[in-house]
Amino acid sequence: MKVKGFLRPDGRVGFRNHFLVIPTVICATRTAEEIASNFPNVVYLHNQHGCNHMKDDERKVVNVLKGMALNPNVAGVLFVGLGCETVPTRKIFESVRESGKPAECLIIQEEGGTLRTIEKGVRTLQKMMEEYETKQVEVDLSAVTVAIECGGSDTTSGIASNPVVGCVADRLVDMGATVVFSETTEIIGAEHILARRAVSEEVAKKLLELVNRCERNALAGGEDIRGVNPTPGNIRGGLTTLEEKSLGAIYKAGTRPIKGVLEYAEPIPTGGLYFMDSPGHDVESVTGMVAGGARIVLFTTGRGTPTGCPIAPVIKITANARTYGRMSDNIDVDVSDVLEGKLTIQQAGERLFAKLIEVLNGKLTKSEILKHYEFGIYLTQPTL
Repeated sequence: MKVKGFLRPDGRVGFRNHFLVIPTVICATRTAEEIASNFPNVVYLHNQHGCNHMKDDERKVVNVLKGMALNPNVAGVLFVGLGCETVPTRKIFESVRESGKPAECLIIQEEGGTLRTIEKGVRTLQKMMEEYETKQVEVDLSAVTVAIECGGSDTTSGIASNPVVGCVADRLVDMGATVVFSETTEIIGAEHILARRAVSEEVAKKLLELVNRCERNALAGGEDIRGVNPTPGNIRGGLTTLEEKSLGAIYKAGTRPIKGVLEYAEPIPTGGLYFMDSPGHDVESVTGMVAGGARIVLFTTGRGTPTGCPIAPVIKITANARTYGRMSDNIDVDVSDVLEGKLTIQQAGERLFAKLIEVLNGKLTKSEILKHYEFGIYLTQPTL
């Protein structure tokens, strides 16, 4: 099947054509926001980090910022640093430019403050957009990497919306595309089922170790994940135990073999189904998968959520008719007729697949129309 995409210098294909302003540290975020506000097709990352991290957290911040810049949905990128931050702004910038992607870098302390940086940033971006115009071309659907997420789950999620997404995930894998799912905290209690789907003992072992590591780290911080999940919102939505939540959540990953297990924001290989370590926090989870290379997100919700992503379209799906009635501003696909017995999971999967193709070809999702550009990085260590 053919869809329309943007071919990048590294040979990968994007399905949006964003120019992106990346503040590498929180002190540069306001400046980046003001630069981006001068153009309708420029987005920025609301970065709250970038300084005084311990080693593991700094590695995550660097990987996410670099990964977002390299995502094929991004046509060109302008980095904005302060000048004294601990993340290596110029090193990140140079590694992105080496990929062939248009990239520039401004340092606020060197430019002479906020206003001079904004003025130069606007002119730099305008020149970049004039020089690098990319036209859509026909590409095979196998070029896409799809992230799968669930958030604000209730009893309808595991029964209908997650299985519908799982149906689409299987179809995409069969067509040669790449699918990634995450949220380590939300496979606890069902990890043995997923491990049986791993392509090798090594992959199964890595998956189980991720879950053990997640529980160990939480316990070391004085928290028992099994005691705080499902969340109060999940419980109000009818979910009773973490195992019940996890068994419903894993439906969204379909039934195909798991080819690999990835660390947070690690580049996602092409072809097949992958699991990425992340928290259950929706924004941080989606950020990790998009930084890994996901171009589009299928996001199920029972109770409703407006969250989106700065550079990837997010398609919201619910099987809760009441939620769709209340939040149709935010939700793209209603599959509640599955629960009413009017539609099978497979028929609802066809509806969602058609929506996916429509969005890949350029139709905006509701989170894009409303400019829901949430961004958050999964950090686990104290700030120094």
